[in-house]
Amino acid sequence: MKRVMNVTYAAVALLGTAALTACGNQPGSGQVGGDVQVADTRWVPEKVTVDGKDIPLPEEAHNAHVTFKPGAAKPGEGGGQSGGSVGCNSIGADVEVEGDLVRVSDLASTEMGCPGPVQDFEERFTSIFHGDLKAKVTEPEGKPKTLTLTSDNGDSITLRSEAAPPLKGTKWTVDALTGKGAEGTAESLPKAARGRAYLVLSKDGTVRGSLGCNTFSGKATVKDGAQGTIEFGRLATTRKLCSAPVMRTENAIKEILDGKVAYEKEHDVLTLTADSGKGLTTRAEEEE
Repeated sequence: MKRVMNVTYAAVALLGTAALTACGNQPGSGQVGGDVQVADTRWVPEKVTVDGKDIPLPEEAHNAHVTFKPGAAKPGEGGGQSGGSVGCNSIGADVEVEGDLVRVSDLASTEMGCPGPVQDFEERFTSIFHGDLKAKVTEPEGKPKTLTLTSDNGDSITLRSEAAPPLKGTKWTVDALTGKGAEGTAESLPKAARGRAYLVLSKDGTVRGSLGCNTFSGKATVKDGAQGTIEFGRLATTRKLCSAPVMRTENAIKEILDGKVAYEKEHDVLTLTADSGKGLTTRAEEEE
């Protein structure tokens, strides 16, 4: 196993969706076992099996996923275009697909300290995720697809497919304000607003949500696609008095959700950017 401290590739290689081109059972085609594809799929680790013992993904592991994308890393950098996260650290690798073999090379990982069970799972995962792996995809009726990658010694990784949440009808919670003068990440947002600012785009052309303290509603016209625009009408809001830091956040969000904004949706992350350059990064969450 090759473990390399390398953060440069993570933003480019690990936040994208799987993009192997499925066009036959040729090397690098992204096709496994005939006409079953690993392309355009986000795979979530369920367990690793080492020496016949199943080790499930720890509950503490957040946003664990693997996607497959062709291409090698830049010279001198570890980690290619395929990868993701095993629950704490980011991983990247070069991947080729030949029939039912997935060939993993140049594996790299960031080296953050993680909670005990997560660290143990990551080490076991990466000890398997290299070399030639026998791939098998099953599609149980009414359930997500399962991908099993098995090494020559019989150790394996089991992953399930995860569908991307739809743009409309999903609760998009604000993770960060971006652009000049932005508050930054969720951790740097006012404590009272963290996890509370969100928006929901409805199929009837409306939007509702929370600015962090006050709620809002209004019209929203969406031009569909992974990238497109949303035109927000004037928002109607409640008028509760909130703390000064929260009110600053609310005003910043209202300024962004005013008129036409560009959006980009990448699996469970939705980014909105106004003409001013200011924007929101949001993440899909289930409504309570």
